[in-house]
Amino acid sequence: MRSTLLAAMLVAAHGGLARAEPITVFAAASLTDALEAVGAAYGARTGAELRFAFASSSTLARQIEAGAPAHIYVSADERWMDDLEAQGLIEPGTRVSPIGNRLVVIAADEPKGAAGDIGALLNVDGRLAVGDPEHVPAGRYARDALETLEIWDDVEPRLARADNARAALALVERGEAPYGVVYATDAAVVDHIDVVSTFPADSHTPITYPFAIVAGGDGADVRDFFTFMTGDEALAIYARFGFVVG
Repeated sequence: MRSTLLAAMLVAAHGGLARAEPITVFAAASLTDALEAVGAAYGARTGAELRFAFASSSTLARQIEAGAPAHIYVSADERWMDDLEAQGLIEPGTRVSPIGNRLVVIAADEPKGAAGDIGALLNVDGRLAVGDPEHVPAGRYARDALETLEIWDDVEPRLARADNARAALALVERGEAPYGVVYATDAAVVDHIDVVSTFPADSHTPITYPFAIVAGGDGADVRDFFTFMTGDEALAIYARFGFVVG
């Protein structure tokens, strides 16, 4: 995966962050399309060079812990940002959570169960594609929701555990799993994937995306882009891609 390779190259190249280098953003895979659009808008206005590494929030957090040269980190849940903050690895006072998401069930073919009834939909043979609940935020949200609906024990043996939400989407897209649980924004980027049900918002922890500047990566250029990527123009772009704003 190109984003994972890029992140690995960034780790290998770590030797200090010179301001001549691009502004480097480590961000959850579910933000790929939206953040690339935000970056394009900012780059067109300022000429600034941006570099994005998209992967699982957990993978990127661990790379930052290992010294990867990121300026900005965006997680798909609060837990991984909590971990970095507890270690003093984000700049104090920069953390904000301006956007959220929804959790949905997707299918590439006509549902075999009752549309909208998650228990009936998932009571079928075959794998259920999810981000790995052991470390992927989308998978943890899925586990929370399935436990709340009291169907986790039934589906857990059939999970196809993916490295991130986009990878779970790809399993359904390729026909390797009849159903998947992903973010609503991920489902929206593939034309032939259908959302067949949406989890109740109170069935899982609220899906929020914390943004923060990484400790040691601060500077006027980083601050300027961080202000832009969390400001009104960027929020309008996130909303266009289906994220919950406000």
